[in-house]
This record gives sequence, C-alpha cells and structure tokens, in this order.
Amino acid sequence: MAFSSFANRLPDPVFKITEAGENSNSGLAGPGFAQVKFSSDQPISVSRTNSGRVITRAIVSHSWKINITYNPMTRDEFEPVYNFLLEKRGRLKPFFVKLPQHSPRTTTSGTYTIQGPVTAGTSSLLTTVGSLSGGLRPGDMININDSQNSNHTKAYQITKVNDSTNKLSSDSALNTASERRLFIVPPLARDVTNSSTVTYATPLIRVIQTSDVQEYDLGTNNLYQFSLNLEEAQ
Repeated sequence: MAFSSFANRLPDPVFKITEAGENSNSGLAGPGFAQVKFSSDQPISVSRTNSGRVITRAIVSHSWKINITYNPMTRDEFEPVYNFLLEKRGRLKPFFVKLPQHSPRTTTSGTYTIQGPVTAGTSSLLTTVGSLSGGLRPGDMININDSQNSNHTKAYQITKVNDSTNKLSSDSALNTASERRLFIVPPLARDVTNSSTVTYATPLIRVIQTSDVQEYDLGTNNLYQFSLNLEEAQ
C-alpha cells in the first residue's frame, strides 16, 4: 500500500518501521536501549573581577546530547536501527528520537494551550488547560506545536509548575484554576504565537549523529554490539 512519507524517527519498541520505510504496526520494532546518557549543554562565559565579583552570560545556544548503548542484538534486531542510521549519512540528515525516561511522570490527558504571543528567550509559558486529568510535572519534556512555525523543533524540560494557588505573589497573570505556568529549560529558542499547544505525550528530540562514521562489532556469537552518539539539531 502506498504511503505519504518515510519514517524519520529512530526505531524503538513502540515505533516500528516496515522494510519499505513506513511507520506501521506491521513493521519491525527497534530494540530497546540498554543504557542512555543524557546531557544538557549550555556553554557559559564566566568572568571574575579583581574584587571577586562574578559575571556570567550564555554565549552559545543550548543543546541536548545523547549517548545510546544497545544490548547485544541479533541481525533481525540490528538491521532496522543500522539501516535507518546509514540512510542519514552521518551528520548530513537530522532525525527524531524518543527517550523513554521523558514520558510524563503522571498519566496525563488534556490540552495545554499557550497564552501568547511569547517572545524567544522567555523561561516560562502561561497555559490554559482544558479537560485536564493528571498534569505535567518537573522533569517532563515537551515540544511546542506552533501552527505558524513548523521549524520550532526545540525540546524543553519542565523544571517547575505553578498554579493559581502555588505561585509567586507577583504573578498576577496566573489567576484561574484552569491555568498553569510551566517553567522550562532552556528558555524559548523561538517566538511562540498565541494558542500554540504543548506536546507532551510523545516529546521528540531532533538530532544528528556526532560522527560521519557508522560502525559496529560482530562477535563470534553472531550478536551485534552497537552504540551511537547524538546531539540536538534545531
């Protein structure tokens, strides 16, 4: 059957890709991760005066860095991942990855609608929540779904959540039970238009490989050893 586009997300046990390249439940599931190393990289310039005063500023944009290690794999387990990455030709083509530890900590449903516009560099989002069950918590990762800017692919992590009761006394904008203020890291990379929504059920990180060389080890037991290093690519 014909399909509209090739899958552009790293195969995992939930996200299956057919041999034709389509995301489908009939496809081959990717293997789970044996280990994930996740890093937040925010380069900072630090200056210290003779009197001891410290002056700091962010000098380069923030990025997430990911190292994934797989358990030894059979060829049928290995090929969906390796061929997906091989097609990306090293650092040439970006793709998306979903990390299992960044699913919402609490079973959550409902729509978080951003009250905007919000300018780039802002560290919090005032949202109106509709039909909320559960709720986002610190540590949850999100994306921004902005109909006016499909290039806003940056991934953000929630660090604090305020409601109309638990908030800064100076926050006069947060004043109804249906509102939540989400504090995020890093600050917004792009402007966000009014009524954009927060994607939280399946947050994705847009990445490239850090090397142009793809290699693996094949043991005498016919099992493949493989790992990959990724960095965020907005």
